[in-house]
Amino acid sequence: MHMEGITPERRQLPGGLVWPGGRRIAVVFNVAYEMWSDGATSGVGPMGNLLGDGIFDPNADSYGRYNAEAGSRRLLGILDRHGLSASVLTSGKVAEHHPDHLKAVAEAGHDVVAHGYAQDMVAPTLSAVEDDASIAATTRLIEASTGARPMGWISPRVTSSTENQRRLVKAGYTWHGDALDQDLPYVQVFPEGEILAIPMSVEFNDLPHSMRFGRTPGQFVELFAEALAGLRQQPEETIILDIFAHGHCYGRPAAAWAIDEIAGICGQADDLWVTTRAAIADHCAAAIKGSFRATA
Repeated sequence: MHMEGITPERRQLPGGLVWPGGRRIAVVFNVAYEMWSDGATSGVGPMGNLLGDGIFDPNADSYGRYNAEAGSRRLLGILDRHGLSASVLTSGKVAEHHPDHLKAVAEAGHDVVAHGYAQDMVAPTLSAVEDDASIAATTRLIEASTGARPMGWISPRVTSSTENQRRLVKAGYTWHGDALDQDLPYVQVFPEGEILAIPMSVEFNDLPHSMRFGRTPGQFVELFAEALAGLRQQPEETIILDIFAHGHCYGRPAAAWAIDEIAGICGQADDLWVTTRAAIADHCAAAIKGSFRATA
């Protein structure tokens, strides 16, 4: 397949990286707070198959609308009760239509992450002009809502290319999460500047768990608990575990309890750093500066 753009220089972080308190496992709760463009719908729905031949599917549309209307609010309420902060992957359209709620989310201490203007606007399918417009609108709308400019970006579908990432650098973003190729963050160096890539882990995502594999909320909790027990038996590594919950999927009452259970497990574990991607970015930046000081 054709690959666009340049290959950025890659710099690894200083060796021996550990999380605060000497912890080795960071856990990030990612709440996908999403909306779709007018006339577009969620790519999945409770009926399984969407209507074909370009027919607008009201069922999938209504299913997706649940995210911003109810589901994400329930998920964030669960984490608030546990005193945990989430990385909230936020569509620019959410900031446009629900600015007061998003402001409250930021004031509660959650990490508001730019997530593209709308969930159907997947970066590699956009022209350069469209992608620039999505980045600019999303940034402006989130800043207008929360009073703070977002510094981190995670694309819809966690899918971007080096050209999209170069546009993020130009727009002033300091980190992104559109990487699956390593366990730990690394620095990408473009002609326009540098950006930290903070890779995602993919094992605990409610959408494929329920929609693709047909597993239950109980199995979601079991998979996480089993993985944590297994990791504790392995030689120590510094890693990131991501928990993904979409407002229109596990934001519903019959499934949201699974996130509650996992939050309870994490909140009681002294060996876990339950954190946000923005905090990971700050920690890595401090490690890089410390390395520079040590070698100066």
